[in-house]
Amino acid sequence: MSSFHPSGLDLITDRLVLRPWSPAEITAVLEGPRPAHWAEDFPAEGDRVIAGFVAEHPDASGEYGQRQIVERETGLVVGAIGLFWPPSDGALEIGYGVVPSRRGRGYATEATRALVEFAFTAPGVRTVRAGVELSNPGSARVLEKAGLRLLSRDATLAHYATTVTG
Repeated sequence: MSSFHPSGLDLITDRLVLRPWSPAEITAVLEGPRPAHWAEDFPAEGDRVIAGFVAEHPDASGEYGQRQIVERETGLVVGAIGLFWPPSDGALEIGYGVVPSRRGRGYATEATRALVEFAFTAPGVRTVRAGVELSNPGSARVLEKAGLRLLSRDATLAHYATTVTG
């Protein structure tokens, strides 16, 4: 059973909508003004970094790129998740963040599962990987719950991946 269903470019899960960033949203994160449909603590610093990345790389907000995490119940933007396109040797990297007010609800895991599944619909993609700072065990648990497996660790990062078979 699929963990999401597409609606245009949006990916819809039980509780979330993963929506590509619009140019207006990028501008609002980087320059303001603050839209009413953002959670009170959005954007976090990571969201500003991603907005800057998308502003510099407009193709990063395409079908397999960066997305906002929208809470379906409230319509509020509560985080960001994305795939770093294009793939390299059949692999994409995933990154995500949920604002502090919405952590502990399973949103990061739900969004990550959906985006990993969606990543495997991209032509030639066989692996999704992520790096997590060792100081962030909660993020490591998100990846494990989403089906990624620990591959290795270095001084500061744990490296996770999942590969489609068949």
